[in-house]
Amino acid sequence: MYHFIGIKGSGMSALAQIMHTLGYQVQGSDVKKHFFTEDRLHEMNIPVFEFNSENIKEHLVIVKGNSFHRDNNIEVKKAEELGLKIYTYQEMIGKLTRKFETICVAGCHGKTTTTSMLAHVLDHMRGANYLIGDGTGHADKENKYFILEACEYQRHFLEYTPTYAVITNIELDHVDYYKNIDDVISAYTDYANKAEKMVIACGDDQYTHSLDIKKSIFFYGMDEDNDIQARNVNYHAKGTSFEVFVEDNYYGFFDLPIYGKHMLLDALAVISICYYERMDAKEVAKIFKTFPGAKRRYTETIVGDIVCVDDYAHHPTEVKATIKATRQKYPNKKIITVFQPHTFTRTKEFASELAEVMNTVDYSYVMDIHPARESQEDYPDVTSDLILRELKHGEAITMEESDKLLKWDDAVILFMSPNDLSKLEQDYMDKKKKTLA
Repeated sequence: MYHFIGIKGSGMSALAQIMHTLGYQVQGSDVKKHFFTEDRLHEMNIPVFEFNSENIKEHLVIVKGNSFHRDNNIEVKKAEELGLKIYTYQEMIGKLTRKFETICVAGCHGKTTTTSMLAHVLDHMRGANYLIGDGTGHADKENKYFILEACEYQRHFLEYTPTYAVITNIELDHVDYYKNIDDVISAYTDYANKAEKMVIACGDDQYTHSLDIKKSIFFYGMDEDNDIQARNVNYHAKGTSFEVFVEDNYYGFFDLPIYGKHMLLDALAVISICYYERMDAKEVAKIFKTFPGAKRRYTETIVGDIVCVDDYAHHPTEVKATIKATRQKYPNKKIITVFQPHTFTRTKEFASELAEVMNTVDYSYVMDIHPARESQEDYPDVTSDLILRELKHGEAITMEESDKLLKWDDAVILFMSPNDLSKLEQDYMDKKKKTLA
């Protein structure tokens, strides 16, 4: 029996679902608070308990979420005292995926969307297992591929053995761990060189060409020097259309329900895999057109003339891309952002850039920082005020102040954070619906 400590985490939930489907006995524990990931666990009859040292028995093998340690979790402490075998999340994935042809998708931005797109297309084309950071997992022993979102934090992606190593972009993030951009590039170089077949990287990115690659590498993008290139791109209100050329040879035409250059590049990464796996372009385009989107990646709910968007964006580049995609899809609506900064280190590093991006919209609300793995005590001078004081049009908001949003009409409200803002969003939508009744 495998016991997951922190089973409600998006990646941990997906891994638990996969192992259950493959025939392993799985259970887990977490805090009492409800997370969107646990609904699927309950549907699959995977037992989920609250943290309690009594959950840990001598016959268990432990899979541990990366946020949990002996000092902050009674179950980890008990497992270590009993001498149980303990796998980290990424160690368990590495062990599990070696049985398949693994396609790893890494990058500072876009990896969840790219992994979701790839899983959708390959599963429909040939059958594929996948583990996605939005809490989605699926597996069948008979499938050839295993598609995996590979996180660079603390070099976790070095636990994997990819057949294809995809790199969507490289940028400085996780500044509580990485010293500088050179440290990040070094990590991606090590990751890329683990590829057994080839590396597929975004050639439009300023750092992917800096990688010291000993493997075959192919670049995709919109720039002319890419191996796989999108041409004749048309961004329109229903999506994006473009032609794909491989080394100047026409591959196919795609008209997809995606918005913004960032999603076009994500799609090109997927199309690159399909090309090198010798899949028919027309069939790929047909299946791709039905892609429903990744969870918490531009998930829309419409209430009257308001479009509420739930999105994971937390880095300035991601916030900017989300805003640009909104302008493409809703060119005549106001844009309002509701943003919760994620971690004190990231806020300290990127506060000015975040404010600069949010100053491009009609109005912005900023919440208190979600600490995640960090503590306010260690960063006493780092608060949301670092962003708020540079906003031209904005103010603070709390989870209980949804009334502040009711003054807007004919607008898109972007709720952006890796943390779950569903309470604020749902409260607002309920009150908005009452005004329309």
